[in-house]
Amino acid sequence: MNTLINWFELPVQQLDRAVDFYQHVLGGEFRHETIGQIEMAVFPHTKPATGGALVKGPMFKSATGGAIVYLSTANLDVALKRVRDKGGECVFGPEVLPHNIGTIALMIDSEGNQVGLHQPA
Repeated sequence: MNTLINWFELPVQQLDRAVDFYQHVLGGEFRHETIGQIEMAVFPHTKPATGGALVKGPMFKSATGGAIVYLSTANLDVALKRVRDKGGECVFGPEVLPHNIGTIALMIDSEGNQVGLHQPA
């Protein structure tokens, strides 16, 4: 096992709106898939990096409590401006972490999920 986390999913209510939000904040193109009743937009990534997707389906509910996924960004200030441009909200940070880890912030996305952003040092 190279990494403990190998996939993540962020629940959405409106897939097109969520894709527009994340493409604006982070850049990149999403790959669309449907598996059973689940509509997905897969975050751009290359293996062996951890992958993930925006998911819409009857069992998925957006949330601000629970586990937090941190998405990498090269420029946290620019990403947070883009979050606000698309109606999202910064709820914590930016906060510089000790030990040269980088800078983080927490946002509420277009779907009501609390998601972290991390700019490596």
